[in-house]
Amino acid sequence: MPEAVETGVPGGDVAARHLRTPETDTPVLVVDDLVVDHRNRSTGEVFRAVDHVSLRIEAGQSVAVVGESGSGKTTLAMAATGLGTRGEGDIRLLGHSLSSVGRKELRRLRPEVQVVFQDPHGSLDPRQSVRSGLRELRTLQPRRTDWIDDTGLLGRVRLAPELLDRYPHQLSGGQAQRVCIARALLMRPRLIVADEPTSGLDVSVQADVLALLKEIRATTGAALLMISHDLAVVRSVCDVVHVMYRGRVVESGPCETVFATPENEYTRELLAAMPGARWRSRR
Repeated sequence: MPEAVETGVPGGDVAARHLRTPETDTPVLVVDDLVVDHRNRSTGEVFRAVDHVSLRIEAGQSVAVVGESGSGKTTLAMAATGLGTRGEGDIRLLGHSLSSVGRKELRRLRPEVQVVFQDPHGSLDPRQSVRSGLRELRTLQPRRTDWIDDTGLLGRVRLAPELLDRYPHQLSGGQAQRVCIARALLMRPRLIVADEPTSGLDVSVQADVLALLKEIRATTGAALLMISHDLAVVRSVCDVVHVMYRGRVVESGPCETVFATPENEYTRELLAAMPGARWRSRR
């Protein structure tokens, strides 16, 4: 039998118990020498979006990929989780190579990765209330989603139960993003991919959403892959950072080390752009 591990959530409910399976000690995600090419639809020209990138995410770890728009960070995340163009290279999710698993195994693995996108309203079906959307997920994955009821789930993301009967257009940006996080949490994933999850939100709401992601990581044991252009966001949430520029990772390391002693000029430029930054580009 798998061993239940207390994660410190008050009340000791079932959500506070993260089952330790043989996969728990296996890296959640390993990307080895990934290459992804895209074709420009208008010109037909092929360009390299991800250029020989490798990264590793351990169980429960929080890893960031940062860079400006067009750096390849989202393409990397989508390829690495099997949600986008796979490209060339080895991608292993919970020890399973995505290039060799069959359809049945891939269907089993997909719920282990949940994505929280930049635009929460665009992620929700405008024709469904919050309750209806959760009911649909429960119908698709009844065994994964029976650990908590809808009211309890919304409480986990600090939303009032009356929001269950609201539609996406009746939610603020922060509320809609919390609903998206709740939907991800419902599946009890091993990995949550947060793709610019706060970029469209007010500053005060951003802080609340980031605190919620940190809490979920601490209380469930899920790993977090944060995609962002904002180093301040990364610093507050993540253990390790990979800096991408034009499809390549130009610097990697523990967040505090990279922030304190950046080695790459592009990293220094990103840090110099932060409010109150002490680093200034030497160009």
